[in-house]
Amino acid sequence: MRTDMEQWTEIRRKVLVEGVSKRKVVEEYKLGWATLAKILQNPEPPGYSGSNSRPKRKLTERFLEVIDQILEADRQAPRKQRHTSKRIFERLRDEYGYEGGITQVKEAVAKSKQHGKEVFIPLSHPPGRAQFDFGEADVRIAGDVVRAHLGLMTLPYSDAYFIQAFPRECTETFHAAHVRAFSFFGAVPAKTDYDNTSIAVAKIVGKDRVLTSEFLRLKSHFLFDQRFCRVRRGNEKGHVETHVGFARRNLLVPVPSFAGWEELNDYLAAACFADLFRHVRGKPGTKAERLQEDVAAMLVLPESEFEVRRIAAAHANSLSLVRFDRNDYSVPTAYAHHEVICHGDIDEVRILCGPQVIATHKRHWGQEQVFFNPVHYLALLERKPGGLDHARPLEDLELPDCFALLRRRLESDLGHKGTREYVKVLRLMEKASLKELTGAVEQALAIGATGSDAVACILFHNTEEPVGLFSLDGHPHLKAVSVETPDLTAYRALTA
Repeated sequence: MRTDMEQWTEIRRKVLVEGVSKRKVVEEYKLGWATLAKILQNPEPPGYSGSNSRPKRKLTERFLEVIDQILEADRQAPRKQRHTSKRIFERLRDEYGYEGGITQVKEAVAKSKQHGKEVFIPLSHPPGRAQFDFGEADVRIAGDVVRAHLGLMTLPYSDAYFIQAFPRECTETFHAAHVRAFSFFGAVPAKTDYDNTSIAVAKIVGKDRVLTSEFLRLKSHFLFDQRFCRVRRGNEKGHVETHVGFARRNLLVPVPSFAGWEELNDYLAAACFADLFRHVRGKPGTKAERLQEDVAAMLVLPESEFEVRRIAAAHANSLSLVRFDRNDYSVPTAYAHHEVICHGDIDEVRILCGPQVIATHKRHWGQEQVFFNPVHYLALLERKPGGLDHARPLEDLELPDCFALLRRRLESDLGHKGTREYVKVLRLMEKASLKELTGAVEQALAIGATGSDAVACILFHNTEEPVGLFSLDGHPHLKAVSVETPDLTAYRALTA
C-alpha cells in the first residue's frame, strides 16, 4: 500500500474532486483496485498492524533480580567502576547461564535505572535559614594553577549567597568562611544545614552527632542552630550544591588568574554583591530586597570578634623546630625541647610557650616544608660561632655588603674572637629591624668603631625618640610664671 502522503492526497483529489475515473487513476498510478478503495475511504494512510507480529522475548524474573542486585551494589561503587549494560550481559551469560541476546538486557537495565531514580518533593524555605558546603575549582595563583576549596553559604529564601576560596578545606578555613559570610549578610542565620564533614562531626551515633570542639566553639560564639543531612544525602542541601556549580561555571570559567588569595576573594565578594541585584525566576523583587526579610529572621552579630584559629599542642625539637599542620617552623633556641602551643589562622602561625608568644610565622599551606627565622638561631651561634658559615637558617638571609666588610675587619683585628663579635652585631636584629641595623653598621664603619658595643650605641641613639621641648607659643599666660632656682646647699654637704 502506498504511504506517500503527497501522492495519497493527489489521488483522492483527482477522484473525489476532479472526477477522474477510477480506471484511469489505477492505470496511471499502477494501483490495485483494493488499494484505491482504501485510499478513497481514508484521509490518511492507516497504520500498519501485523496480524502475526513476532512475540518479544522477555527476561525471566530470575535474571531481572540479578540485574537489580548488580545496579543496587553499583550505588556504593566508584562512578568510574560501575557496570555497563554490556558488562551485565556478560555476567548474566557467564555466571548465571543466560542464553538470550544483549538487546533484552539493555532494555531491562534502562528500565530498572529509570524506575530507580529518586523523586524529590519541592521544599519551601523559611527566612533566616542557611546551607553551607565546600566545593572545588582550579585557579591560577601567582602563575601556578592550584586547587581552590570554595566555602559557600546560601540563604535559600532570598537566594543570596557568599563564596570565598581557600588553599585547603580545614578547621581554620571553615571558620573563616562562616565569619566572612555572616559579615557579608550582616546577621547570623538562625539555623544552617551541613553535610557530615569531619570538621564539624566527630562521630555519628545512630541519628545523633557528636560535634567537634571547634564547631561547638563557633556555634557558642554565634549561637546558631544546625541540622546535619543524612549520610550520603547531600541532596538534602541541594540549594548550596547548586550554587557551588553556578559559581564555578559563572565566576571561575575560564580559569582566572590572581596575584594572591586575597585578590581572588575580593573578586568573589564583589561578584556576590553584584548578584544581589538580580531577580530570581518566580520570586518577587531582587535578591537584595528578599535578603532584608532573611536578615529580619536571623540572629544579631555578636559584638566581640571570633578568633579564626586552630590550636595544636606541639614539641620544639633539638633543632628548635615545631611541627604544625605538616610543616616545621622555627622558635628561638632557648625554647628547644619545650612543650609549646601553636595557634594557626589563615595568614599566620603563632607559637606560644605558656602565655608568651615566642615566634610568629607566615602561614604556609604546602607540606613537609621548613621555615626558619634566622634571628632565632643567633644566640646559639654566639656560643658556637664556628657554625656561622654552615648554618642552614642563615642560608636565605640576604645582608647588605657593609656586613661582610664589618666581619672582615673584626676577624682581622680580633682573630677567631672577631666571628663571635660579628654574631653579637647580628643579634641586634632581635631588637631592631635589618634596615635600622644596616644604617648603624655603615656609620660605625665610617668612624672606625667596629665593636658590637659601638654599633649598639649608634643603633639605639638613632632609634631613640628625641626629647620634645615645651613651647610657650600659644600660652601667653605661662610666660608670667617664674620658677625659682632650687637651693642645693644641703645636697652639696652630703658630697663634701
